[in-house]
This record gives sequence, structure tokens and C-alpha cells, in this order.
Amino acid sequence: MVQSFTPRGRKVRILATLGPASANPAMIAALHRAGADAFRVNMSHGDHAGHAQAIAAIRALEKETGRPTTILVDLQGPKLRVGTFKAGPAELVRGKRFVLDSDKAPGDATRVHLPHPELFAALEPGTRLLIDDGKLVLRVKKVEPGRIETLVEVGGRISDRKGVNVPDVVVPLAALTEKDRKDLAFALDQHVDWIALSFVQRPEDVAEARRLIGGKAALLVKFEKPSGVARLEEILEIADAAMVARGDLGVELPPEAVPPLQKRIVATARRMGKPVVVATQMLESMIVSPSPTRAEVSDVATAIYDGADAIMLSAETAAGAWPVEAVTMMDSIARSVESDPDYYRRLHFTETFPDATTADALAEAAGSIIDTIGADAIICFTASGSTARRVARERPGAPLLVLTPKRDAARRMGLLWGAHAVPTKDIGSFEEMIAKGKRMALRHGIGQAGAKLVMMAGVPFGTPGSTNVLHVATLTGDELKGYG
Repeated sequence: MVQSFTPRGRKVRILATLGPASANPAMIAALHRAGADAFRVNMSHGDHAGHAQAIAAIRALEKETGRPTTILVDLQGPKLRVGTFKAGPAELVRGKRFVLDSDKAPGDATRVHLPHPELFAALEPGTRLLIDDGKLVLRVKKVEPGRIETLVEVGGRISDRKGVNVPDVVVPLAALTEKDRKDLAFALDQHVDWIALSFVQRPEDVAEARRLIGGKAALLVKFEKPSGVARLEEILEIADAAMVARGDLGVELPPEAVPPLQKRIVATARRMGKPVVVATQMLESMIVSPSPTRAEVSDVATAIYDGADAIMLSAETAAGAWPVEAVTMMDSIARSVESDPDYYRRLHFTETFPDATTADALAEAAGSIIDTIGADAIICFTASGSTARRVARERPGAPLLVLTPKRDAARRMGLLWGAHAVPTKDIGSFEEMIAKGKRMALRHGIGQAGAKLVMMAGVPFGTPGSTNVLHVATLTGDELKGYG
């Protein structure tokens, strides 16, 4: 008997981060049952051996359930940090001078080592340095070789190796460190589905990562720096997906600037047909509490109403006390929003315009057919997944069943809005397309007798990028007779 699995029953995908609270096989299975469509492996923590065990557990679970399950590896990127302090934490006082220099000696309340020579060349008077996630703010007054003199604008306690953010300039650092390159090689050896690239400031960062990946995984760009957002369209053009990394954006920008940027990134990615993930602090209180705040629920709902493809849990599932409850809550919020009669109208506040291609024209037409005749599902035959992405961009009002001969393509669709992806043998004729589409719709619980199915494929069959067929078929309900 062919293995089948039912759709999740919601359009938005849920991405759960693995960590000490969740990286064991039993908890991964529990998160999957609760609604996690994809798992994030964060290379900022843990080691390769531990990550390999978690990845193996996900693949074993996929084999058991039959449902393609997505693995995203998140590269750490360069981390800017100050040096150490001679007598423990120091207190920086507002209005006082503070120096960051190339002297490796432990610091005090007047100076500290800054082990990043690139910053000495990039900074200029007037730019800001944010320390410890923005808790302390320094304003650059003078830059000399090996020495940056600053004025403390927001004081407080500073201690060893606290992080440094530089929001006002493009830092001359590559997005990939030596550690990232090793982590990337490991991830590709593990055959993961997505690579998330951190610290992206310019398109060249993405091009370098894409060259190293060599088509072995899809590439997601994290927008966490203002310099990256400033070149949003250029960067998205060469990426496969986007993430609104609100944590870092919220450090480098005023808090009130982040919501408009979130909406802009989501809308731009949707218009360009690239999956977009909204991340960071979505259900933050559930790290320690079994229930979220009302504000957090509203925040998650807003991302869903805006049409995000996926919403992500970070520490809630990686290190929190209630990881399964956090996924369950996210699933419940999504189902509630998507059952709102106004949901689809709100989704289409963002207008998407098809490119001048046959595939885009057919994807837009499929959505119109759904609206006009009340078709029950769209069935998309695709090798690379590009047809499914075009259809999902239109945010159709019916389930999207994606049939692909490539398991890696099915796995990558775990971040794609509304896609129920099924790996299956390729088709060879128009008649086989119709028959197989009907059988798979019944097998996966999408439609019953009398249901109208909109089918999309490319002729000649098996040729990527050739979508040129749109057909409407009606289920009789007995198409599975004689099939196991």
C-alpha cells in the first residue's frame, strides 16, 4: 500500500528551532505531531555530532510518517564582540569617554580591546556602537589607527565579550566566517534542505554563499541589518527565501521601526514569489509559561494575516520549558486566523503581479478558476518546485497538492505557504496526469466524489520549467479502486 498522510489543515508553515529542550528523537516527534512542518538547526550552539543526531532523528521520523520534513541549518555569521575586563564587569557612565582599541590587555571603565580591525577602518565620527544587544550606546567621536574614542550616550554595566552592533555603516566583513564555511560543508554533507545566511549586508554576500552551496540546498537570507534591508530587492533577486530576523533588527533600529519593515519585507518577498519567514520572540513568554500573552498572540496573527509563508519559534522550542505547547499554540492561532471569513481578503491587500511567462499566467488563471467555479483543489506537478511557488504566490483559496518526483523538492516546500508536497513517481502522458492527480487527491484527503480539481503540469512531462498545461477534472470517487 502506498504511504499517505493528510494535509495539516492550515496554510502557514511552522518552523521550530531545536536545542537542549528539544533535540532528542522523542521531542522532535512530539513537535512534529503538534504541527511543526520544519526544523531549524542553529549552528551558533552545539557541535556537529549533536546536530547530526538531530538531523538523523528528523529523517527517521520522515520515513516513519511519510511526510516530507524540512531541515533548515542557520549559519552563525560573524559576531562582533569586545574583549575582556581586568576586574570583572565595568560601569560605563553617561557623558563619559570610553575607548575601544587594538591593545589586547584586559579593559576597565575607560577602555577595552576591540578584536575587529575592520571596524577601525569602517567607523567615522557620529556613528553609533551598540553593546550587549543595545543596552549600552556609544557615539564615535574620533577614529585613529588602532583607537576609537566614543562618548557614552546610554550607560550601564559592560562585561567580557559582549556583542557589538554597528547599525549606521556597512561593515567590511564577509557574511561567511571560517566557522560558517565548515558548518556549511557539514550541513551539505547531511543533505539538509535550506541554508539560512546571517549578517547579509549586500548581494555579494548571497552570491558567495550560493556558489559554495552549488545547488545542493535552497538559500534563505536573514534580514537582520539595516544595510541589508536597504538593498532588499537586489538581495531577494538572488536568494530563494527571506527571513524577517526581528531580534537583530530590533537592536539596530528603534523598536517602532521594525513593524513597518516586517510588513515591507513580507510584501516584497510575496510579490517576488519567494517564501518569507517571520521570526524572533513570537511567543517569547512561553519559554517559561505554558500560555502566551495576548500581545504575542496578536503578533503571530498579524504575521499570518500579512501572508507570511512560515512563522518561527526560537528559544520557545530550543530551550524553553513548554516546547510542545508553544507549537500547539502557534498551530491554534494559525487555524483561528485562517478560519476568519476576512482572511483571504486581507491576504490580498498585497498585490502580486505575474511575470510575462506561460507558467505565471497559468498560476494566476488557476486562482481565478478557483474563485469562479469553486474548484476544490489545485494539483501541481513539478520537478523543481517552481510551479508550486508561482501558485502559492497567488495565495489561492483552495488546498494546493504538489506532486513531485524529487524528494528534495518536496522537503524544501515545508516553508511554502499552503503546499502539501508529496514525493511520487513522474508522469509520462496527459492521461496519466489526470488519473494520478485524481488518485492522489483521494489518497490524501483532498476532495471527494464530485470535487473539481485544477491540474497544472508541463509538456513534455519531466522537463523542469515547462509548465504549460492547465486542466479541470472532476472526481467520481472510485478512482482508487484496484490500487493499494
